[in-house]
Amino acid sequence: MPIKVQSNLPAIKILEGENIFVMPDDVAIRQDIRPLKILILNLMPTKIETETQLLRLLGNSPLQVDIELLQMATHISKNTSYHHLTTFYKTFDEVRDESFDGMIITGAPVEQLDFEEVDYWEELCEIMEWSKRNVFSTFHICWGAQAGLYYHYGIQKKLLPEKLSGIYRHTVLDPRHPLMRGFDDEFSIPHSRYTGVDEDDIRSCKKLEILAISERAGVSIVCNKSGRHFFVTGHAEYDRDTLAKEFFRDQSRGINPRVPHNYFPNGDTTRTPRLVWRSNATLLYTNWLNYFVYQATPYDLKEIKNKPFAKQGK
Repeated sequence: MPIKVQSNLPAIKILEGENIFVMPDDVAIRQDIRPLKILILNLMPTKIETETQLLRLLGNSPLQVDIELLQMATHISKNTSYHHLTTFYKTFDEVRDESFDGMIITGAPVEQLDFEEVDYWEELCEIMEWSKRNVFSTFHICWGAQAGLYYHYGIQKKLLPEKLSGIYRHTVLDPRHPLMRGFDDEFSIPHSRYTGVDEDDIRSCKKLEILAISERAGVSIVCNKSGRHFFVTGHAEYDRDTLAKEFFRDQSRGINPRVPHNYFPNGDTTRTPRLVWRSNATLLYTNWLNYFVYQATPYDLKEIKNKPFAKQGK
């Protein structure tokens, strides 16, 4: 089944070339079903690239997904055109009266700042508070995961000795959890960040469960036991060349970054990186959509406000 987006979104041509089923809104409106309503709060500076990455994964499920893109009204994007933002994105004031089956909060390159120093932090807090009543399940990525853990559970991020960048092996801790169904005992996903969360801090919160962890990258996937909050500290959505672009960008800025771990073949930055995490990423998003959005959200989205957090079975 397709994802439904505006007919002229740039990501459509890329995804159609990969045989991802994308349905323009003028076609989808003629179908007599209720698609899942997913809100993507895109905090990344490379918005078009991030849109494409996420839509690719959301489009690999048997569910019709209606996508709404959200930007921060209190932040001026320097890397995405004003035309693109005004054409395809809404602000919080435009969606605050709506309800959604699910929401994705992306990462952002602001992790070295204290949360309160981020120029849109107050607006983000308002959105995260609103999501408790208007979104059934929220999927947080990288800095978005750190922000969500801090806002909802008071868990502070911690500065790492150096940037964590590369493809890291992770161990599934709870293979019977619905989000982890179908995963091998170990799997790989990319990480790219300067900060992390402490395992002991997560374990001290009785509402949270660690689902996957990495010896080198630390805590990777965390969930609220109700299934309403998920936190992924890496970037399962990244393309083959995303870490390479970041590495060469940092080099050009004189940052002298380390070569991303386990990414370029034999550490040779002139060679094409191997794509070894796409199937894991697809399974992760498909499981979230199926078990925690499609099967759990009330048909009438207005009932989200009255539906308590319910513990997912295993």
